Amino acid sequence: MGREARPNWDNPVQFVLACVSYAVGLGNVWRFPYLCQMHGGGGFMIPYLIMLLLEGIPLFYLELAIGQKMSLGSIGAWTAISPYLGGVGLTSVVTSLYLCLYYNVINAWSFWYLFHSFQSVLPWAECPLNANRTGPIEECEKGTSTQYFFYRETLNISPSIEENGSIHTGQAMCLVLAWIITYLFIVKGIKSTGKVVYFTAIFPYVVLFIYLIRGFTLHGALNGVVYMFTPKLEQLTNPTTWINAATQIFFSLGLGFGTLIAFASYNEYHNNFERQAIIVSFINCGTSIFASIVTFSIYGFKATFNYENCLERTRLLLLNTFDLAEDSINMDTVFEWIEKLNTTYPERFAEIANKLEDCNLENELDTAVEGTGLAFIVYSEAIKNMPVSQLWSVLYFFMLLLLGMGSMLGNVTAIITPLRDFKFTSHISDELLNGVVCVFCLLLGLGFTTTSGNYWFVMFNDYGANFSLLFVVLIEVIAVSYIYGIKRFEKDIEDMLGHRPNWYWKIMWAGVSPLILITLFIVYIVNYIQGGTPTYQAWNKELGKSVVTEYPVFGQVFIGLLLVSSISCVPLTALYVYCRKRKHGNHHMRQRTVNTIST
Repeated sequence: MGREARPNWDNPVQFVLACVSYAVGLGNVWRFPYLCQMHGGGGFMIPYLIMLLLEGIPLFYLELAIGQKMSLGSIGAWTAISPYLGGVGLTSVVTSLYLCLYYNVINAWSFWYLFHSFQSVLPWAECPLNANRTGPIEECEKGTSTQYFFYRETLNISPSIEENGSIHTGQAMCLVLAWIITYLFIVKGIKSTGKVVYFTAIFPYVVLFIYLIRGFTLHGALNGVVYMFTPKLEQLTNPTTWINAATQIFFSLGLGFGTLIAFASYNEYHNNFERQAIIVSFINCGTSIFASIVTFSIYGFKATFNYENCLERTRLLLLNTFDLAEDSINMDTVFEWIEKLNTTYPERFAEIANKLEDCNLENELDTAVEGTGLAFIVYSEAIKNMPVSQLWSVLYFFMLLLLGMGSMLGNVTAIITPLRDFKFTSHISDELLNGVVCVFCLLLGLGFTTTSGNYWFVMFNDYGANFSLLFVVLIEVIAVSYIYGIKRFEKDIEDMLGHRPNWYWKIMWAGVSPLILITLFIVYIVNYIQGGTPTYQAWNKELGKSVVTEYPVFGQVFIGLLLVSSISCVPLTALYVYCRKRKHGNHHMRQRTVNTIST
């Protein structure tokens, strides 16, 4: 498809918003706050910002430049650079396909929680009664009401990946709805996507701002915010902190999926993508920090709520055991009374010593949770204790839905754009091609709505993209710097922007960024080997909690297939091109020999 036949964004703002909507996703809300909590609160900002400059922005710039120059999707763009590199684009498409299969399941969960929020009492606020109506269901009582709602009501989860069951009808319907909306968002290609991103990119910030105001008015919110901004600088000497900062920047910006190349391919040829790369990267980084402030205010409220409940239980235990007056002990004097009673009545105190809980606000704040555990369990736990909890639940899950849908636009575009570049799809309408891709992903994605579906979801999330994306971006930056050539790449950029990239970009592309990627790649492989048999968290309803379980043999084989199936596209495509060229070369040689003999 020629440049003149290719559709363009209506204006540069649409392109920026599309990149923001894609890059700012669920990871900003549930992964970054977890890493802050794990690696020293505010101290984690230092390696995070450094890695943004050394790795994030240069690689973001590089992918936008490739897409805008070639005006093709990932497969076409890399094939244009070198036919041997077509597999890099193919790997991106396969990885994006894996992501699409399970990512919309999260949106289905958001729909499920959103619909259940319109009730007088939130269904995860308390445990349901057992069959005899004599007390709460045992599974819920051993865990928490929010855990029960997620694992039993939402997932109807099986005890292990080996025990499969039927499709959860409610979840399947929510998944169908998620794919219908995704299709409507992309039905006309970028012409419809360009309109949708105004809403999917901007509205989550409105909700986050509302939550920020609400969060700061909650009792104990300040405890969480102070915890976040109190740096533990000793974490800066921990290599894992720097590895996690580099990894978070890498995945948060959505590098390697082919989405950025696809989006940039619809730009005008002289669009200033350099400025846009810097703007989007800093918006993404700023959103992570902004979302963390909101999250830690909620953390502070939840931790303070749990801490004060613990103190209240201890206070009542002391009052009842030692027959004290009701107003003799208050929240502020619990620890003083524990020490006093232990000294005065050591024998009686020894009888209740094993019943006393360790009430510690710092320990509550230290409890780090990420992913679905944070988004659907910890947040739900906090929301149910808020006044007018239904309103905050609707707002929160609507925001999650928009963040997820915004990222899905990019994920599906990364598949559709390269397909659209092939000649055999040129006569197929956007509506039909996009519909076929969405239906295909929906049918395969229904497997995640079975009773063991969540375990397969976790497997795809852990192994479907991480390794292949590191591999893809490493090949990308090496190919541009040393195969295509930095000087040639400079001329292309000068042709588009009117000036060459300065020394900062060239040093990052040629040296610093590849070294960081090689380090991450090696660390990933070493951790995978040293980790032994891969494990997952299986829900044990007898204990009311998740337990670490090893994947069975078929699970380990499937993990291997996930890892190999995407990255093998690179060598296999290069081998195919080599064999094809050699075959054509031999054919031409024989042709010349016949012509020589004839003459």
